[in-house]
Amino acid sequence: MSGKKGKRLSQAMIFILLFGIVSLFSDMTHEGASSIRGAYMSLLGASAGTIGFISGLGELIGYSMRYVFGKLTDRTKRYWTMTIAGYVLDVLAVPALALVGEHGWIFACLLLVIQRMGKAIKKPAKDTIMSFAASQEGVGKSFGIQEALDQIGAFLGPVLLYLVMLFKTDGTTFAVYSTCFAVLAIPGAITLVLLLITRRRFPNPENFEPTPKEYIPFKMKKEFVLYIAGISLFAFGFIDYSIIIMHVSNTYAGLAEGLAETGSLVTSGNLPLLYAGAMLVDAVAALFFGMLYDRKGAKALVLSTVISAPFAVLVFAAHSVPTVLVGIALWGVGMGAQESILKAAVTRMVPKDSRATGYGIFECSFGAFWFLGSWLLGVLYDISVPAMVAVSVAAQLAAIPLYILSARAEKRSAFASADRR
Repeated sequence: MSGKKGKRLSQAMIFILLFGIVSLFSDMTHEGASSIRGAYMSLLGASAGTIGFISGLGELIGYSMRYVFGKLTDRTKRYWTMTIAGYVLDVLAVPALALVGEHGWIFACLLLVIQRMGKAIKKPAKDTIMSFAASQEGVGKSFGIQEALDQIGAFLGPVLLYLVMLFKTDGTTFAVYSTCFAVLAIPGAITLVLLLITRRRFPNPENFEPTPKEYIPFKMKKEFVLYIAGISLFAFGFIDYSIIIMHVSNTYAGLAEGLAETGSLVTSGNLPLLYAGAMLVDAVAALFFGMLYDRKGAKALVLSTVISAPFAVLVFAAHSVPTVLVGIALWGVGMGAQESILKAAVTRMVPKDSRATGYGIFECSFGAFWFLGSWLLGVLYDISVPAMVAVSVAAQLAAIPLYILSARAEKRSAFASADRR
């Protein structure tokens, strides 16, 4: 009996793990870049407002276009084609940052936007493919596993760059950063190879989830709208890491000589390790809160928001390295929870045949508010750090009532459906 059960679960879980390893190397590529991108763009001559604007614009394009590509994916059912095309753009745009000149922040901004467009193409199809297998294993658990593997890659990427910085001691800071981006071509290439292997092993992942006997049209139900509103507020207040690392670099790196007792954790060469630590926290949080979501529903997202919301106070308002490290860890909790629960919730609320569209609509709203928040918070950083911190925390906490209302509406909808049957 146990052998049969293991065999029944193995194909879906093998797919989840394989796809998770693809994500591991993908995140190793672009999250490795994220660990130094803010400091790199600042070095190239971009202001905090510009970094916030471009980071937000990249997210806006990356998320808003997901609605278009989600609709296209549902219409064509070419899940793998969309996924592979998106991954190619995503992972190749990162090492291309090694080619920008010493004042090439405009070119760097363009590459950031291209990378986000790649994510826009792949994400609805990728998440839909994952949801098919996740339906067999528990959506929170499955997306939690994928996010955990994602963040192991996001941990290893910055560590890889740290090692590059450790051994490349000659040349300017710009030359060191350029070398870091060039090295990221290695995990980028591995990503594409593993993706093609996974596609060959599982050419029709939609078969993991039974097709409904009758077509269920997609509708913007009350619980879905409330959930979108809640997670959008969260996105608005969740400060982009580019701003965080720029602040840490500018505020603390110059004081490294006076912080010998801390091991100089904030020197420019150690900046990637801060992001690596945040991604490690992200991985654990994703798995924990994903499994908690399968048992407790939206309460898991409420709990994670309460825990992570104060990160801005600790990072930007405190004046000690240990406090900043705790703040960055809480930022990682917020990232991990929203990445795993976000996808799991959409799987529960949207029918199979329209799921890519559901992901696209959801993430389009998420990205619009991420863009607005990143831009506003970046501008506020230049004007008033306390104001930026207040807006960040208030927006995240304001999302909690909407999560609760969404959960209640979902329960009422489930009861109504049961009564009709």
